[in-house]
Amino acid sequence: MWVVIIVCIVIVIAVLALSIMTLNKGYGYKHTIDPLPEEKEDDENEEQKKDT
Repeated sequence: MWVVIIVCIVIVIAVLALSIMTLNKGYGYKHTIDPLPEEKEDDENEEQKKDT
């Protein structure tokens, strides 16, 4: 009986540890977004105005 309880506790601890590791990795991910096409054109137009 004690063996079953110990095995269950070990499994619960392992699942908890893996869940925490996965959450930390997910929160540590650096999310990036692509600029909208209009913003890209505006940036190019501003650079052209500065060059002239």
